[in-house]
Amino acid sequence: MNEGQGGAGGAARPKRADARRNEESLLDAAAALFVTAGVEVPVRDIAARAGVGTGTIYRHFPTRADLIIAVYRHQVEACAQAGPALLETSATPHAALGRWINLFVDFLVTKHGLAVVLQSGNTDFEALHTYFLDRLLPVCAELLAAAVAAGEIRSDIDSYELMRGVGNLCIGGDNNPRYDARRLVELLIAGLRLPR
Repeated sequence: MNEGQGGAGGAARPKRADARRNEESLLDAAAALFVTAGVEVPVRDIAARAGVGTGTIYRHFPTRADLIIAVYRHQVEACAQAGPALLETSATPHAALGRWINLFVDFLVTKHGLAVVLQSGNTDFEALHTYFLDRLLPVCAELLAAAVAAGEIRSDIDSYELMRGVGNLCIGGDNNPRYDARRLVELLIAGLRLPR
C-alpha cells in the first residue's frame, strides 16, 4: 500500500450498495486486525478477513493513511450513532450510559492500536482528534443528561472528564495481564450512581 498522500480531486460519486458493503467489511476487518496485529498488518490479511480481493482495498483506500483515517472515522461514527439508539432500547438511562461506555472502551482499544501512527506528524491525521471530540462529547453529554434527569446519577459530571477518565483507565494496563481496564471502567460507571 502506498504510504504517500492520498485522495483524488474532484467530486465524489455516490457509492453503489455493494461498494458500501465492501467498504464497511474492510473497515471492520481492518479495525479488528489493527488491534491484534497493529496498523502495519499486511493488506492481504485485511482483504482475507473482509472476504474481498486486495484490489478492492486499494480502490477504496489508495494509501495506508487513507485506510487508518477511514477506520478511525468509522469507529467514531459507530460509537456516536450508538448513543441515541441505546437510550431508546435500554431499561434505564444509566444502563444506556454503561453500554455506551463499553462501546467507547472498544473504540479506545482500537484507537490505542493507532496511537503511534496518529501522532506521526502526518497532516492527514491532525484533524482526527477534533473530529473525535466533536462527535463523541455531545453523545456522552446526552447520555449523562438523561441519567441525571432520571435521578440515577450525580449532576456534577462533565462529559469530557468522564471520557478522559475512561481513556486514562484504558491505557493504564499496557502489557500487564493483572490490569483489567474494563473492570475499572465498570466500577467508575457504577460509582456515578446516586445512593438509593
